[in-house]
Amino acid sequence: MATARPPGRDCGALPRWLLGAALLLGLRLCMELHRAGSGPPGLRVLPEPPRPHLLPAPDPPRGARRRQVTYVRSGRRALPRSGGSTSPEPSCCTPRGLSRRKGPRWHIELQPWAGPAQSLDEEAARFLSYISTTQIACDHMGTDSLATDSSPATKPWLVCLDDRFGLAHQIRSKRCRLYSLGLGNEDTDFEVSMANDGCEVHRFDPSVKSAHVLESQRLWHHRLSIDWRDPHPAVAAQKPRSNTRKLGSILNEFGHHKIDVLKADLESAEWKVLENLILEDVLEQIGQLIFEIHLHWPGFEVSGSESSVVRFWYSLLKELEQKGFRLFHTYKDLSKPQLFLKKDIFNASSCYTLSWVNTRWK
Repeated sequence: MATARPPGRDCGALPRWLLGAALLLGLRLCMELHRAGSGPPGLRVLPEPPRPHLLPAPDPPRGARRRQVTYVRSGRRALPRSGGSTSPEPSCCTPRGLSRRKGPRWHIELQPWAGPAQSLDEEAARFLSYISTTQIACDHMGTDSLATDSSPATKPWLVCLDDRFGLAHQIRSKRCRLYSLGLGNEDTDFEVSMANDGCEVHRFDPSVKSAHVLESQRLWHHRLSIDWRDPHPAVAAQKPRSNTRKLGSILNEFGHHKIDVLKADLESAEWKVLENLILEDVLEQIGQLIFEIHLHWPGFEVSGSESSVVRFWYSLLKELEQKGFRLFHTYKDLSKPQLFLKKDIFNASSCYTLSWVNTRWK
C-alpha cells in the first residue's frame, strides 16, 4: 500500500531548489561580466579617468623653456611652478606671451646682404639711408613740455606726444615712467624736464655715489649699469650687490611692468644691449625708444669684417621694425668726429640719436 505524501510538499521543494540554482547562476554571471569590464547598467564599475598630470613623460621643448626662464628672465615664472611661495613675485613677472614663445632665441635674424659684392660700400649705403629716413610722422615732439617744440631738429632727445600713441595722456595723468640708461653722463636736462612734467624717472648710472638717490619727488638715481648679460652666478654669489644687470632683471627687481620711454646713451654698448632686448622680448614692455648709436667702431663684443658689422647693425634695426617700432626722429651729431668704422668716409657722423615709437603699444 503506497504511502501518502502530504499535499503540496514536492510542489514547494522544487521552486526553492530552482531559486537557489538561479541565484548561484546569476552571481556567477555577474562576476564574469564584472571581470570582463562590462555589465548591467546598475552594476557597471566605471573606469578611473586618466591622470596625464601624474605621468613623468619628459618633453624636450618644455626643458628648453625651463632653460630659457633661468637665463632669460630669471624668477619671472618661479612662482607658478612652486605653487606655495610666501613672497609673491612683482606684477611684472606674469608670464605674458608664453604661448607665443616656441623656445629660446639666441641670435637675431640677419638680413640679406645689401648687394652681391657683400662690400662695405653697399652695406653702409643701405644702413645710413635707413637711419636718416623717418618711417612715421609725429606732429608733436618735445622734451620739456607738452607743447610742440619750435625747433625739434636741433635737439637729440625727443619724445612723440601725438595723442594716438598715448604718452601725452600718461604724462598728464602722472602715470608716465621713464628709464634713462647712461655711463657717467652728467647732462640730466631731459630727465629733469620729464620728471617735472609728471613722469616717474629712473636714471641708471654706475657713477652715482649711493645705491639709490631720490633727487626730487619723481626723479631717482640708481647706481646700476645696464648690461646685455647678468653676472655669472659664481660672481653674483660673492658680490650679491653687484651693480651690473640686464634690463629685464631690473624690471623684475623693481616690479615694473611697463616703461613708457627708454632713453639710452651707453657709449658703444648699445648694440649688445639692444640685441638683448630683442632676444628676450623686453621690447613689448617699452612705448618709445631713444638711443644714441655710435658708429666709429663696431662696439663691445661685436666682431667680424666691416661689411658684416654694418649688416649686423642694420639687422638689429630691422628687428625693431618687425616688433612694431617706427623711427619718427633722427639726429646727426655734427659736433662729434665724422668717422665711420674709424674712417672718414660716407660723410657720416660717429654719433646719431634715433627715436622710435612702438605702434603696438597699449
